Amino acid sequence: MSHETVLSNARLVLAGEVVHGSVLIRDGAIADLSSRTTPSGEDLDGDYLLPGLVELHTDHLEAHVQPRPGTRWDPVPAVLAHDAQVSGAGVTTVFDAVRIGSMTGRENDGTALAAEIAAAITYAAAAELTRAEHFIHVRCEVAAPGTVSEFEALDKISDIRLVSLMDHTPGQRQYADVEAFRTYMVGKGRVSNDAFLPFVDELKKVAEVHSVPNRAKIARLALERGIALAAHDDATLEHVEESAGFGVLISEFPTTRLAAQAAREHGQLIVMGAPNIMRGGSQSGNVAASELLEAGLLDILSSDYVPASPLQAVFLLESEGVLPLHEGAKLVASNPARVAGLEDRGVIEAGRRADLVRVHAHDLPASPNRPRGHRVPVVRAVWRSGVRVS
Repeated sequence: MSHETVLSNARLVLAGEVVHGSVLIRDGAIADLSSRTTPSGEDLDGDYLLPGLVELHTDHLEAHVQPRPGTRWDPVPAVLAHDAQVSGAGVTTVFDAVRIGSMTGRENDGTALAAEIAAAITYAAAAELTRAEHFIHVRCEVAAPGTVSEFEALDKISDIRLVSLMDHTPGQRQYADVEAFRTYMVGKGRVSNDAFLPFVDELKKVAEVHSVPNRAKIARLALERGIALAAHDDATLEHVEESAGFGVLISEFPTTRLAAQAAREHGQLIVMGAPNIMRGGSQSGNVAASELLEAGLLDILSSDYVPASPLQAVFLLESEGVLPLHEGAKLVASNPARVAGLEDRGVIEAGRRADLVRVHAHDLPASPNRPRGHRVPVVRAVWRSGVRVS
């Protein structure tokens, strides 16, 4: 027996426009769209209805598993807490990032936790405990000695859908400014200020041995398993050409406009962090997401370390007259869905999965940071496959 739901009196954020109307959901899919407001069904009171967000890169789950340095939380409850937070931000599909690789050979919290977190994600999904649909994004520190063997140890985890190749060796890529790396590492308590320069020298020596061969091996292993590849923090033409040679589809956080332009020429979709938009620039001093957007070199926004930031960024861009809402939705829904091979979602149209988010736009008054004021999204409801989950 078919199950139907009608969501009426909404501003529908479609692929090419925003229109007032209603959505008919049947058996988990969008069955029909109408420009009329129907007396039956749920009245959305003129709120926006957007496609559920598809999040490709969030490091936030690790913060739930390890909420303070040296403190561990049970992984399944941590997944559920993280899931509640991302779904409350309008995300219906999320690629949870786990890190592998310790560049110094010492114990690395991310590396030690990767398999445990991945197992917890898989368990929670199989038990139907989560609001959003969860996949796994393995972030591979290619400069680390043991990264290849650690990646091979994850071979049986079927929910791995994305692998990123990253190299955080100071003096290049994300940390071309070594002082920015000092600020991060000392601020996190991972090294003292006095020990910083010897620490940097050690990292560079390790990277010289392992970065190039590990990058090639992990790329080959990922492609053999049919897993999409992303390159993290490409900065130069040489970086992008190497990535393209490995079959990389996604350029995550290119640090220069030059690298972003090269990524575009190689057909890679370009991901930048939504916090970069909200803060007005990169915390590491790299290229601003707004500059790439203006140049037509930005395809996807990810939350990175702030789960609510993609939806907030889309509404900020709309309120500042930078990007209409239907174009902003592409950055957080249809484009990430497409590059991840999830063609059944990301757009409000008949036949697509009914992953939807109801948003009330609240206008804030002017402030020193926002002299014109701006609109903030308030998530009022989330549906995944037609079932309300938040």
